[in-house]
Amino acid sequence: MATRLSIIIPVHNEAENIFPLAEETSQVVSGIETDFEIVFVDDLSTDGTWEQIQDTRKKLRNIRGFRLKEQKGQSGALWTGIQGTDSEFIATMDGDRQNDPADIPAMLRLLEEDVDFVCGWRKQRQDTWERRVASLVARKARNLILKADFHDTGCAMRVFKRTCIKDIWCFDGLHRFLPILVLAEGYRVREVEVGHRERTHGESKYGILDRLRKGIPDLFAMNWIRKRIYRASPFEELKPLAKRKAPAKRKAHSSK
Repeated sequence: MATRLSIIIPVHNEAENIFPLAEETSQVVSGIETDFEIVFVDDLSTDGTWEQIQDTRKKLRNIRGFRLKEQKGQSGALWTGIQGTDSEFIATMDGDRQNDPADIPAMLRLLEEDVDFVCGWRKQRQDTWERRVASLVARKARNLILKADFHDTGCAMRVFKRTCIKDIWCFDGLHRFLPILVLAEGYRVREVEVGHRERTHGESKYGILDRLRKGIPDLFAMNWIRKRIYRASPFEELKPLAKRKAPAKRKAHSSK
């Protein structure tokens, strides 16, 4: 029987955050009475992250881990976790503990309503001013080019039905555009405010120049993709007519 909820957490050099994040998340999700698993995907860390995942698995229940043999970035790690699980619902988080696992239960409940994909909005971001400015610029650019006014597509805090990503394919940068792609596929997407905390261990993997260098070309590529997504159209169907039965042959009567 498939696990009902997989919480997928891509990580790279987050050794100090693995056990505290797993413990906190497990405590939160254990209270919602659903089968769940916490899935760490190690993007070829060099600081002992994989060893911490192995050690955490011995201490807490329902911990799984994948380790990429080649570094693929956040999108590649995320997709590995998605492809490696078969749960009905998926939650995703960053591994730096800035996302708050306490948001998961409320987001999961929204999926019981008329929603397929719930994405977080870090309204009160606990980040440097450079990162907040970069996020504002990115939103303006998305709205201008993609006509999709999400506050925060960079927020990793998401909960969604597996069915709404069945036709989506992975590419470098997928994690930033997933809500836009799901919306373009015709599914129902809702953005909600979520908590955001200061980083206490480790370092950010992205700088403002990295985001702009990758983000701007990706916007134009995403616009090209979004306009060419094919949705199945309603149609009428003519089925083959039933074959007519051949008329029964009359028996010849012999005259006497």
